[in-house]
Amino acid sequence: MTKPLHTSEIDACLHKIELKRTEPFSHFRHTLSDEQERRRKEAEQLRERVVAELLATHPDAVTANSSEHTLDLLTAGTTIVLRGRLSNESRTLTTTVPVLVRVGKTNEGFSYAPLIIKNHEITESATTRSLQKTTVTELLPTTGEEITGVGLRSTPGVRRDTLALAGMSRLLADHRLNDPKWRGGIIDRRGDLYWVPLDSDYYPKANLAQFDQLVAERLDLLVAIDNREPDSMVSDPYWHRECTECEFSKYCQPVLEELDDVSLVRFSNYSQQHLMRANGISTRAKLAELDPVKAQKAKVHPNSVGGVEGVLAPSFDRLDDLIYRARSYEMKTMLRIFEPAKMGCPTADVEIDVDMESYGDSTYLWGAYVSTKSPIEGIAEGYQAFFNFDELTFESEQRIFQEFWQWFMGQREIAVSAGKSFAGYCFWEHAENSMMNRAVTPPLPNGPKMADLEEFRGANPKQWLDMHAYAKNQIQTAGQSGLKQMAVAAGFQWRDEAPSGEASMSWYEVAIGAAPAEAQASQERLLQYNEDDCRATKALRDWLNADAQNLPHRDDFQPNSTH
Repeated sequence: MTKPLHTSEIDACLHKIELKRTEPFSHFRHTLSDEQERRRKEAEQLRERVVAELLATHPDAVTANSSEHTLDLLTAGTTIVLRGRLSNESRTLTTTVPVLVRVGKTNEGFSYAPLIIKNHEITESATTRSLQKTTVTELLPTTGEEITGVGLRSTPGVRRDTLALAGMSRLLADHRLNDPKWRGGIIDRRGDLYWVPLDSDYYPKANLAQFDQLVAERLDLLVAIDNREPDSMVSDPYWHRECTECEFSKYCQPVLEELDDVSLVRFSNYSQQHLMRANGISTRAKLAELDPVKAQKAKVHPNSVGGVEGVLAPSFDRLDDLIYRARSYEMKTMLRIFEPAKMGCPTADVEIDVDMESYGDSTYLWGAYVSTKSPIEGIAEGYQAFFNFDELTFESEQRIFQEFWQWFMGQREIAVSAGKSFAGYCFWEHAENSMMNRAVTPPLPNGPKMADLEEFRGANPKQWLDMHAYAKNQIQTAGQSGLKQMAVAAGFQWRDEAPSGEASMSWYEVAIGAAPAEAQASQERLLQYNEDDCRATKALRDWLNADAQNLPHRDDFQPNSTH
């Protein structure tokens, strides 16, 4: 029989599931990149730390050594079971649960909730939602507090986490050992434990009902694999969010590009792609020819629009977005969303572009690039950096930020005193704001306080501007809209051959290493990279205020009659 499905594969690409079970395709696999290997190691280190803390604070925890042992421990009511192994009766679905915690007792026996350990952020601001939060020391959901104004992040990673928890809970239910309230927990990179309502309508894309749908699709695939003809495949390649890091990408990507497959238009899911193909939209070119205005109307008023747009739109969050992305690809350029007169970004007499570099949860570098419209005494144009390549502690992180902030506010004061306007810029303010907040919680004795940050960020007119928001709202791309994509379109080039935030993590490890020459070179590389990130946001701003206004409008698309 084909290898069983694991709960970690519930949201995985169907074609990847088949390829992993098909030996002739093993030669297409590639090894992990340095960035992927670093993330794997960090995740493993976090799991080890959390498990060590669990064992220290809960000496009654027991590590399971098999599926049978797991069931024996759960049936006996063991308080905490580590590395539990579960499967369904048909052995078609399996899982390994990092932590199983006893949450109650029913007439039929004990009930358990699954916990997983993940080295990423779990929550985001959500004014109408709340989550139960506990700690590794106090595991039970009844021992925590209800945190209002937060919800699960709507990222692929957190979606996979929640679907995996749903699968673990279903397997517990097969043995009548599940939590009746259908709760699961995620321990995040900080060691905080958030309890997830797995049957909640708040998370329709990552709850028990969605798990049931996805697992049915994948179990059907396993049956088809078992019954297929020799040397044949029962699934086809399609674009999936895993593709960028999939070990089979060098096999699938050329196939999809040759077909101009519609799945290559970011971001649609398998069901939506199937629906598009069933309605004659099998290529990017065909998708680009649809009418986005009709798609918008059909979404708001179902059954009010005929044609393909009327059929497809109700099943998509934003079918018009997909159409516009397809047009950007077909026209081989980014596109305008607005008329030129409505485009642009606010400027100032003194502009400071800010970027920070972090490793894990800690920021070791705050960089800034200063530009002025005319010379101002006390303000020097160019790059400034505040950093630490010695031991990175929370205190040193605070000190670095304090030095940056005092300089930053000093530049602001000089500009205002000279009667000049001032503005600071970043790209995706959530990152900078989060690290600013962290550095002042609690504040240093003579350092900035939260009130100082809020005063600056809430200034009117605005003095803290997010270039990501301005660019994303004005420019249509074929896919991603990150700084590397946007600034390159604006004509900016990084000096490093392989610039990326992921790569900078590896550079930092070398920069604090024991080899002096290599460490020095890596430190210089990081400073240069940070300076280029700062300069890239300025280049993006200049582009939005000038040449970007000459881009074609996304509604000015002429279908190619050859398609």
